[in-house]
Amino acid sequence: MNDAHKRTIALESAPNLRDLGGLASEVGEVKRGVLFRSATLSALTDADRGRFATLGIRTVYDLRTAAEAATSPDRLPAGTVAIPLDVLADSSESIAANVGQLTTAPQAFVASLGDGRAERLFEDTYRDFVRMPSALGAYRAFYLNLLDEARQGAALFHCTTGKDRTGWAAASLLTLLGVGETEVYEDYLQTNIDLLPALEPVLQQAESHGVGRAALMPVLGVRESYLAASFEQMREQFGSIHGYAMEGLGLGSADLRRLRVLFT
Repeated sequence: MNDAHKRTIALESAPNLRDLGGLASEVGEVKRGVLFRSATLSALTDADRGRFATLGIRTVYDLRTAAEAATSPDRLPAGTVAIPLDVLADSSESIAANVGQLTTAPQAFVASLGDGRAERLFEDTYRDFVRMPSALGAYRAFYLNLLDEARQGAALFHCTTGKDRTGWAAASLLTLLGVGETEVYEDYLQTNIDLLPALEPVLQQAESHGVGRAALMPVLGVRESYLAASFEQMREQFGSIHGYAMEGLGLGSADLRRLRVLFT
C-alpha cells in the first residue's frame, strides 16, 4: 500500500513534498527519511526553511532548466548542497519547461494545447526523459551522486512542479529498488492530490482570463499515460529498467546493488 498520507510532508511554501520511503519493494521497505521529492523550493519561507532543515536534507538535485533556475532560484537552508541537473538542456521548448507561461499568457498557452495536443506533447516529453542526451546525462549524474560515499545526509530532487522530470526520477529509482509497478504509479499519481491545491492561484488567474479549469488539467496534473510513455520508451530502447540504468546511464551491476543497500 502507498501509505501516501504518512509520506506527504505539508509545507505551504514547498508543495508536492513527500518521502519516497515506506514503499514495499522485493528486497524490503524503501528507507524512510533518506530520499524526498518536491516541486520548486524557490518560495520556501523562513519558517518553512526551519521545518525543511529538520528533515536532514543535505543535498538538493535541481532538475530544472538553467533558465528556470535563474528566474526562480531555490531558497535552501545554510549548508545544503545544490546540484543543477538540466534534464531538458537539449530541448528548451519542452512543454514541461514552459508551464510557467500559464501565469504570463494563459489564453495563448492553453489555446495551443487543445484537441489532445497537451497530452501528446507531455507523452513525447516523457519519452525525451529516457532518450534525450541531456536527460541521460542528468539522470546519470543524479544516480552517481546518490551513490557517492562522500555524500552526507538525506537527499531531495525536484523540478518546477515536481511532477514530470521529478516524476521520472522517482519512478525509475523506485523501480530499480524493486518497488512494484502499481505502487510506482500510485506514488506518481499522488501528485494530483498533493500539488493541485497549491496551484489554486494559477487556476484562478487563468479563469480570470477566460481559461476553464478542465483545459488546464492535462498541463497541471499528471496522467498515467505520461509515465507509461517513459516506460514504453525505456523498453523500446533498452529492454528493461536495468538495461536503461546500465546501457543508458552507464551504471554497473555493483552500482545497482549498492543502490538497494543504501535505500532499502
